[in-house]
Amino acid sequence: MTNRTSLLVDIQIACNDAHIPSAREIESWVRRAVSGSGMTFAGETELSVRLVDTDEIRSLNREYRRKDRVTNVLSFRAAAIKGLPADVAQVLGDIVICAAVVNNEAAEQGKAIDDHWAHMLVHGTLHLLGYDHETDDDAAEMEDIETRILTENGVADPYRESR
Repeated sequence: MTNRTSLLVDIQIACNDAHIPSAREIESWVRRAVSGSGMTFAGETELSVRLVDTDEIRSLNREYRRKDRVTNVLSFRAAAIKGLPADVAQVLGDIVICAAVVNNEAAEQGKAIDDHWAHMLVHGTLHLLGYDHETDDDAAEMEDIETRILTENGVADPYRESR
């Protein structure tokens, strides 16, 4: 990011799970993902991160992806608005993370819970920046960026078992 960019991260906690990152940790990982992506923005930019329970993530997944099941993270990329005045924040979109799923995955996969949270926050942010994993090439590119951002910040490669 350039010095001209101001990133606003709106954090909403809509669940009561025992282990969720602090607002400062959430914002820090979002900022690391944006910075590590190499993308820059000309002015004020904002996004939202909402931590939810299994009912809410399942409902969103069913409504927007036609998949009637819980998932760990969903990203809803905002569409660009042409002609938006320069003094109005550019909205990247919303990241929705299911705390229970992330916490359970960390335990099942033998990963440090804070590391798995970092991965989900980086993953969700990269989706808002236009990365995806629909094709093998796209998945490899996104995974490489995720791994670089995470490992540069002291988190083990989340894909080490699948490579």
